[in-house]
Amino acid sequence: MGIEFESVVDHPLGDVFAWHTRPGAMRRLVPPWQPMTVVAETTSLADGQAILGLPGGLRWVAQHDPAGYDPPRRFVDVLSSDGLRSLPPRLVARWRHTHDFEDVSDGESARTRVHDRVEAPVPAAALRSTFVYRHRQLADDLAAHRDAAVAGAGSLVVAVTGSSGLVGSALAALLSTGGHRVIRLVRRAPRDGGERQWDPARPAPRLLDGVDAVVHLPAASAGKWDSLVEPTRLLAEAAARSADGPRVFVSASAIGYYGFDRGDALLDEDSARGDGFLADVVADWEVATAPAAVAGLRVALVRTGIVQAARGGTLRPLFSVGRGRRWLSWIGLDDLIDVYYRAIYDERLSGPVNAVAPTPVHNGEYTKTLAHVLRRPAVLGVPSLGPRRHADQRVVPVKLQALDHRFRQPLLEDALRHQLGHG
Repeated sequence: MGIEFESVVDHPLGDVFAWHTRPGAMRRLVPPWQPMTVVAETTSLADGQAILGLPGGLRWVAQHDPAGYDPPRRFVDVLSSDGLRSLPPRLVARWRHTHDFEDVSDGESARTRVHDRVEAPVPAAALRSTFVYRHRQLADDLAAHRDAAVAGAGSLVVAVTGSSGLVGSALAALLSTGGHRVIRLVRRAPRDGGERQWDPARPAPRLLDGVDAVVHLPAASAGKWDSLVEPTRLLAEAAARSADGPRVFVSASAIGYYGFDRGDALLDEDSARGDGFLADVVADWEVATAPAAVAGLRVALVRTGIVQAARGGTLRPLFSVGRGRRWLSWIGLDDLIDVYYRAIYDERLSGPVNAVAPTPVHNGEYTKTLAHVLRRPAVLGVPSLGPRRHADQRVVPVKLQALDHRFRQPLLEDALRHQLGHG
């Protein structure tokens, strides 16, 4: 019982092992369809302890075994217990996970074999999708970090608002596995040195001191889209007047800028603003970043499409999007955070950037593809991206394509399989 799974990634052994040692690694490896969340990451692969939250308030405690620690070739974790909530999993299961890494470089490129061996009373078939996901995340994250290094990004200090949200938490984890320092701007009192308190109505004068880049990921209050605008303007002003502050201001935006019904028109970053309330709000939201641009900061506006994410995202509501021919401009969650990452370090990205996959689809095609991935008839309804009547927008990522940007999952079926564990 258990599983052995391996793959070869095109990265040096030292980089592969170092990725696992950094904050955020576990968060990047937990599949979104699994009923668990990261409560605490380990402080050491030699003898530290990681804790995962399970349904019903239970805890999965992974204790790293010093006897199995051989950097950069191996580390081992075993199921342990720490308190009453971790006892039930320990009583019903046995789990030992050995992570092995081997340099298999050839004369042309550095390569590493990654081998996972799990000893547990669980059939391999039940674990395979998890390890397919983990190995793909590892390879793709390392590729994103290599792109940043080639571009000369160095080690950055990045302040992030909305870091507890779907996109912000994934982005923070990605950045920290790349050796960057993430400062979370939070509204409550800071819990550690990785947080700073941010009052959206009155940012502190030195809020952004020592920061290289700001990523602003606000969430509108329920039914109050205008709550996006003023906090964005005030944060942009704070960035502008910080003497030792950021050079880059990256703000979330939305393809709602292009309006609701645009039909078959191909919409790139130079396309005209659309009509309607949402287009007006998004336009005002983008204008609110002007103080940063006027002060000489590079400003990137990430116009985001419909995010495909199994955890807390658009794949959760259960109904069909229908069989019509309205265009859906979508993007996988990991591709979206790659766009934010690139916007941080790539000097060529400024102004609006369409964060969408290069292959928009009609809603009928979406329904058919998702039904195929889930192996169920489309007529029964499939997990979808709501609302029932979505915008008709055929948006293309022209700026990213001009830079030969690498999309992890440019095709819808691949993105859905990765998010849902049907690879």
